[in-house]
Amino acid sequence: MRMARNPFYVYLLKDPRTKPAKPFYIGKGTGTRAWEHELNIDDSEKGKTIKSIKDEGKDVICSIIADDLTEEQALKIEAELISAFGVKNRGGFLTNKVSPNPEKISTKSKINIPDGCYEKAQMALELIKASVMELILANPEGIRNSDVAKYLGLQSDYLGGSKDYLSFSILGILLKEQKISRIEKGKHILRK
Repeated sequence: MRMARNPFYVYLLKDPRTKPAKPFYIGKGTGTRAWEHELNIDDSEKGKTIKSIKDEGKDVICSIIADDLTEEQALKIEAELISAFGVKNRGGFLTNKVSPNPEKISTKSKINIPDGCYEKAQMALELIKASVMELILANPEGIRNSDVAKYLGLQSDYLGGSKDYLSFSILGILLKEQKISRIEKGKHILRK
């Protein structure tokens, strides 16, 4: 059995009366937090939904969607998902009380940006950055862009040639965030 290094997780509470079961609440927690909502039903909109489900003789479906997280990681994922699904008082369908303020994207753009698309990309970016940081941590002598591309499966073969643009972009973001440093021969190490 694998022991989690980080105790936090992100979960969804879903309504079994809808097909497929639709999430009505997103939260972060540790231990048994995700299941405590059914034990301590409050007067919030979330509590009223839980009570309504229970009154019909059904159980709330609880799904852990990400675990082994630090609190900061869990908060980011929770906020992005709430932003993507939306809260009821802003036209979404979640009963969460707090809606994060996502970064505003220019409305002057002629590009149609579907709701939740930006948030999904940012979540994926955080996961890729975390993977690159783990790879760098495991190799204190430094890693090259080609190492990141090869060992994390980020290489493409666009038009028949091997391209490492994605990994190069991720390293660039980590350099900009001052999480890593570039040393001799194009190697990258954790910033001290």
